[in-house]
Amino acid sequence: MKLKIFTALLLASFFSQSIQADVTVPNLFGDNMVLQQNQTIRIWGWADAGEKVVVSLGGSKTETNADKDGNWKAELPARKADNQPLKLVIQGQNKLEFSDVLMGEVWVCSGQSNMGWAVQSSFDADLTSLSANYPRLRLISVPQVGTQEPQTNFNGKWEKCNPETVKSFSAVGFYFGQQLHQILDVPVGLIDNAWGGSACEAWVSRDRLEADPQYKELLDKWKATEANYDFDKVMADFNVRLEAWKKKAAAARKAGKSAPRRPRNPRNPLAGQHRPANLYNGVLKPIIGYPIQGAVWYQGESNAGRAYQYRDLFPLMIQQWRDEWKIGDFAFYWVQLADFRDEKAEPAESDWAELREAQTMTMSKLKNTGEAVIIDVGESNDIHPRNKLTVGKRLARWALAKQYGYEIVYRSPLFKTMEVQGNKIVVTFDHVGGGLKSHDFRTIKGFTVASGEGSFKHANARIVGQNKVEVWSDEVKNPTAVRYAWADNPVCNLISREGLPATPFRTDKRPGVTINNKK
Repeated sequence: MKLKIFTALLLASFFSQSIQADVTVPNLFGDNMVLQQNQTIRIWGWADAGEKVVVSLGGSKTETNADKDGNWKAELPARKADNQPLKLVIQGQNKLEFSDVLMGEVWVCSGQSNMGWAVQSSFDADLTSLSANYPRLRLISVPQVGTQEPQTNFNGKWEKCNPETVKSFSAVGFYFGQQLHQILDVPVGLIDNAWGGSACEAWVSRDRLEADPQYKELLDKWKATEANYDFDKVMADFNVRLEAWKKKAAAARKAGKSAPRRPRNPRNPLAGQHRPANLYNGVLKPIIGYPIQGAVWYQGESNAGRAYQYRDLFPLMIQQWRDEWKIGDFAFYWVQLADFRDEKAEPAESDWAELREAQTMTMSKLKNTGEAVIIDVGESNDIHPRNKLTVGKRLARWALAKQYGYEIVYRSPLFKTMEVQGNKIVVTFDHVGGGLKSHDFRTIKGFTVASGEGSFKHANARIVGQNKVEVWSDEVKNPTAVRYAWADNPVCNLISREGLPATPFRTDKRPGVTINNKK
């Protein structure tokens, strides 16, 4: 009898141990990772409820316990950047060891396709890849998951930057990080979670959007989609069409004719990159809390039709990220939309110009933000300009000047004031660096003027001081407003002597073409 009881207890003990969960961490923590210097080091993961977890890194150690739901968090003291690799050890019922951990600078690279655009698809991809031997520059990418359910992990791992790993990484992110790495001479970690075609509202939580009535129409549209969209039915209909196409294609080939175009696979909008909060939950939430220096952002194309709404939506998104990261107003730098679409002979309204305006406005609404102007590097027939090197460098200028104290010109010339002098307007700029100059042509191009509510006309312009431009048009006798580079694809050439293009602007307050677009 005693033997049976002993055996039963032994089996119970074995079974109990076998179902105990190992201590685990998100894939954000792993071999080759970079941890942000000079910030409290946050580590988190999962274990059995109440389990003691010991975390150590390079001589620092701390203990914590998992809560009733098995979640645990630990903090280690801040450390300075160091090129010497460290080992992170996490000890619970089991032990995790992560090697080659470096202290340095960590930045998030986010937005839509122009941020996600890979090195291998950009200009000079072959040279860039061949020369990308940077073992202390580390890369990690978050897969595209669109969902309303907050995610806690993702399938990814940190990798050293080399000719192979760099190919599929964000080109803008890489060039930005490369500049920091080479100039600062410290390890740099880049986290890429960009998703092509993503809308700004997808990066914001649902409750933040619902708290502001100006997004009601947008949310109501999506609520209707959520209530009525049946992806299974859509796929069933698609499969019927696909089978019919296969038969027609086979018959066409047999007859020696070209096959008809294959039906396009349907996309599920409920799992896509436009639905409000989908990317906030799917690709942002898993990295929130990881200590970072800041974020670089390239997005706006998908919101150009609602540019007025973006004036508030974009700052709302940035503020939520900052609120949830809980490290203060971390640096947030973005790329203003490039020139795109056909050039127009006469001045006209433009949703892309209005989106650029909304982006510029954000600098005056939130501190520690900045804008890289690239109105000179776009391609009229391609929404994805291939010159990502210039973009990355212009973002890096902001970070090097504002975060790291380098005395370099980092900001594009920005409209300051205008003064009407007879039939002319004198425009004064801030942030002109070594002074204003024209690029490519001697003649300054890109300005238009108008009188009252009259139409805008192309204007002559000349530089009349280090930071002043005189603007006039023989067709406008009493000008009251001036615009610069106000078009989808403006012909403009005013730059600073350091080569940074003047920021597009307008002085009038006329209602734009997107003012009533809310969904």
